[in-house]
Amino acid sequence: MTMKWTEKIKKTLSLRLSLMMVFAIGLLLIVALIVMFHFSWLAMKAEAKDDAEQTLEGTAQHIDNVLMSVEQSTGNVYFDLIRHLDKPELMPTYCQRVVKSSPYIVGCAIAFKPDFYPGKELSMVYVHHKDYEIDTEELELVTQTTFTSRPYTEQRWYTEPMGTGKPCWTDPLKNDETEDEPLVTFCLPIFDKSQACVGVLAADLPISLLSEIVLSTKPSPHGYSTMLAGNGSFIVHPDSAKLNYQTAFYQINEGADHSMIEAIEAMVAGDEGFKSFYVDGEKWHVFYKPFKQTAAPGRIEADLGWSVGVVYPNDDIFGVFNRLLYILMAIVFAGLAAFFILCRMITHRQLLPLVMLKNSARRIANGDYQEAIPTTNREDEIGQLQERFQHMQEALSSHIGELEELSVTLKKHNEELAVAYRQAKKADRMKTLFLHNMTNHMVEPSNQITTSVISLCDLYQSGKMEEAQPVIDTIREQNKVMVEVLKDMLLTADNDIEKGGVA
Repeated sequence: MTMKWTEKIKKTLSLRLSLMMVFAIGLLLIVALIVMFHFSWLAMKAEAKDDAEQTLEGTAQHIDNVLMSVEQSTGNVYFDLIRHLDKPELMPTYCQRVVKSSPYIVGCAIAFKPDFYPGKELSMVYVHHKDYEIDTEELELVTQTTFTSRPYTEQRWYTEPMGTGKPCWTDPLKNDETEDEPLVTFCLPIFDKSQACVGVLAADLPISLLSEIVLSTKPSPHGYSTMLAGNGSFIVHPDSAKLNYQTAFYQINEGADHSMIEAIEAMVAGDEGFKSFYVDGEKWHVFYKPFKQTAAPGRIEADLGWSVGVVYPNDDIFGVFNRLLYILMAIVFAGLAAFFILCRMITHRQLLPLVMLKNSARRIANGDYQEAIPTTNREDEIGQLQERFQHMQEALSSHIGELEELSVTLKKHNEELAVAYRQAKKADRMKTLFLHNMTNHMVEPSNQITTSVISLCDLYQSGKMEEAQPVIDTIREQNKVMVEVLKDMLLTADNDIEKGGVA
C-alpha cells in the first residue's frame, strides 16, 4: 500500500505540489504554534507560580492566625496564673479557662518541676474536651497517674520550654506522647518571682482541626495545602492517616518516585521553591516555603522549622492549556487537510493542460501525428507551453507529410530501378548467351583456318607450292564464314539500338 502511494506521488505532479504546499504551510504553522504555546506555557507557569505564592501566603497567614489565637488565649490566662503560683488548687480552673478561651484549644496542661509544691514530687493538671469534641462544654480533668505511659518530665512539650526558657510550638505529638489524636502544643515556660523557670503552661491544638481549617479553602479544584514539621510529620494534609501515623519519610520507605523524595527533602530542609513529582504516573506540582510567624507586639518569634506548601495536579494548572492545545492541533490538522484538498483541486485544475499535453504526446509517440492540440487563451507558462507544443505538433505533422511524399517518390524510383535492374540482368544474360553462341559458331572456322595455315606453312617449307591452292581456298571459305557471323552480330546489335533496347 505504501509503495502504491509512493508511486502515485512520484507520477502525479498535482499531488506532489499539493503535498509540498501543505508541508510548507504546516511547517510554518507548527513552528508558529510551538513558539506561541511555549511563551503561553511560560506565562501560564508564571501565573500559576504567582497564584501559588498568593495561596501559600494566604495559607500561612491562615495557619498563623490560628496559632496566634491560641498564643493570645494562653497568654491572657498566663499573666493571671503567675500571680497565683502558690495556690495549686486554682490550676485546674486556669486550665479550664484556657480551653474555654479559644475554639481551637482542645486541652491544656499546667505542669511544675518536681518538688515545686511541698509534699508533691510531681505536680500536673490537664483539662481537655472529652473525646476532643470541641462543641461540648463538658471537660475532663486528668491527673498525673492517668496521663499517658510516661511522666510529663520526659515529654517534649515539657522538656523543650524548660530547657530553653522560651515559648515554643512542638512538632506533632504522636504515639505514646498523647493518648488520643496527634497534637501540636503551644508551650509557655512559667517563671516565679525570681525569674526561675518552674513549670510549663501548654495548650493543645489538634492537627486534624488545624488541617480541617486550612483545607476548608481549596487552592484549586483538585489541589490541597500541606504542612510539614521539621521531623517530617504532617501537620496539614487531606489524608487523615498521614496525620495520625505517617511522616513524609514513609513515602520514601514505600518506594516513592525520586521526584517526590526530592520535594519532601526540600520542604523538610526549609527551602523555598517549586518542584514537580509523580504519584501513580500522574504529574503533580508543589510550591513550598518555610512557615514564618507574623511579627506582633509582645510575640516572641521563633523558627518552628515548619514548611507550608500547596499541591496542584498538573491538570489543574495546565489542563485548560492542554485541552486548548489538543483542540487547536485538531483544528490545525483539519485545516491542513482542507487546505490539501483545496490545493489538490486547484493544482489539478491548473495542470489539466499538462495532462492533456501528456496524453497527446503519448498518442503522437504512438504514431498519431495528426493529433490536434487545442488552442488556449492562457498567457502563463502553461499556456505558452501549450502554444509551443501546438506549433511543434503542426511542424511535426508538416514534416511527416513531406517525408511521406518523399517516401512515395523514393518508393516509385526504387520500383523503376528494380525494373531497370531486372532488365539489365536479363540483357546481361542475353549478351552472355549471344557471345557464347557466336563464339561457338566461330570456333570451327577458326580451327580450320589455323589448321590450313599450318598446312600451308608446311607446304611452303617443303617446296610443294602446287598443292597449296586447296589449302588457300579452305582458308578463304572459313574466313568468309567468320565474316558472315560478325556481320550478323553487328546487324542484330544495330537493330536493338534502333529499337531502344540493349544488344
